[in-house]
Amino acid sequence: MKISTEIHSATRHVGEERAIETLAKAGFDAWDFSMFLMCNYDWNAGVCRPTSHPLAGRDYLAFARRLKKIGLDNGIHCNQAHAPFPVRCKEILDMQKRAIECTAEAGGKIIIIHPDNDSSPEKNAEMYFSLLPFAKEHGVAIATENMWNWENGAATSCPAACSTAESFLAHLNAVNDPSFVACLDLGHAEMKGSGDGAPAMIRALGAHLQALHVHDNDCLHDSHQLPFTMQMDFAAIARALKDIGYGGYITLEADNFLSAYNKDTLLEGAKQMVAAARRIATMVEEA
Repeated sequence: MKISTEIHSATRHVGEERAIETLAKAGFDAWDFSMFLMCNYDWNAGVCRPTSHPLAGRDYLAFARRLKKIGLDNGIHCNQAHAPFPVRCKEILDMQKRAIECTAEAGGKIIIIHPDNDSSPEKNAEMYFSLLPFAKEHGVAIATENMWNWENGAATSCPAACSTAESFLAHLNAVNDPSFVACLDLGHAEMKGSGDGAPAMIRALGAHLQALHVHDNDCLHDSHQLPFTMQMDFAAIARALKDIGYGGYITLEADNFLSAYNKDTLLEGAKQMVAAARRIATMVEEA
């Protein structure tokens, strides 16, 4: 079983090119193309601000091509990507096809595109229907992901699009296309108040499950920490993955973990991430 990780957390320290080099040196098999910097979303104002990042410029495909080459030169490939969000912002919704193009150019086979948290399966399906033909032309499958919300004053999170097995399956069935698959965020699934628990959701999704976002939390907050450092039960998760015959990557999204490191200690942190991902992969294989 192969392991990968998002590149955004390492990029914050050294940029995309050196991030990929470092993750390869640490021992990852693949990299998850984080495209959040394609847009500069102001969460407080709810608007998209201008950005000078290459992914937002005219030469975005050349940038994706360069990252692919850096990866291959270092023995690591792009397995999947993550489009910018939230899609309720028109400017970001308009960037989704660009993100699909970049995924294909980098060599990724799956792109995670968030549903709108507050929309119905049918409404979100309209968005995915508008993107699927383009994705298929580029040889890329679209994965939706389980989300969550906060209510003012609430002690726990509350449901959002795909947060429960029932909602997730309703979204998948509303689209009903083999190129539309599931990416289960294990941490989101474990947050009390919104998710059904990761093992239950894994078993409910079955063959739909083609990608993962793997991280740890206290089962209350979206901590995005390194597996085995907080409270999630990865033994139960591994058994569930084995039960459904999951054959995808163990892809870390422990993006808050590397915030404790810097450009000089990044490799040390990345090696700890590799060790955690390998441990989960072994647990699945031996479950």
